[in-house]
Amino acid sequence: MPKLDIPKIEKAVREILLAIGEDPDREGLLKTPNRVARAYGELMAGMHEDPRIHLKTVFHERYDEIVLLRDIEFNSVCEHHLLPFMGRAHVAYLPDGKVVGLSKLARLVEGYARRPQVQERLTTQIADALMEELSPMGAACIIEATHTCMTIRGARKPGSTMVTSALRGIFKENPSSRTEVLSLMYGSSIRGA
Repeated sequence: MPKLDIPKIEKAVREILLAIGEDPDREGLLKTPNRVARAYGELMAGMHEDPRIHLKTVFHERYDEIVLLRDIEFNSVCEHHLLPFMGRAHVAYLPDGKVVGLSKLARLVEGYARRPQVQERLTTQIADALMEELSPMGAACIIEATHTCMTIRGARKPGSTMVTSALRGIFKENPSSRTEVLSLMYGSSIRGA
């Protein structure tokens, strides 16, 4: 995949400024095209990596209970409007002999979030990566996010939160396992209650 083309983004941002009736040569906007290009470099950094790489180093443990990392904060960009959405991911798996370091779960979320996205795809990519790379008995990802494409434009409904889920393996097939993982994900400490 080609790397970020800073001059091309700068040119496009300059054209946008002209198209909305702004003067890209005025003092406050002179460096804006470069700032936007660099910001896109940060926001889209996940396009140039395979997030599954974070699941390659495993530890063999006979642990057979749920591993859960809650409240993984992330930022992403809605691919429909190129506006940010941000929220928290809750990621769990039930190991079958292999575990990963907890920071790897956060890096997995970050890797998929830092690219043009839709929340539904982000949620499934995380759960599917866990299933395919770790071969656990089950995996789950719940994402709660606020989308600026809906809160500051269009429907203009600030305060609304979109929730998506992806349940795999035992968490999808077994009602008691599903109840257990969802109870842990939505425990009172998530809301600060």
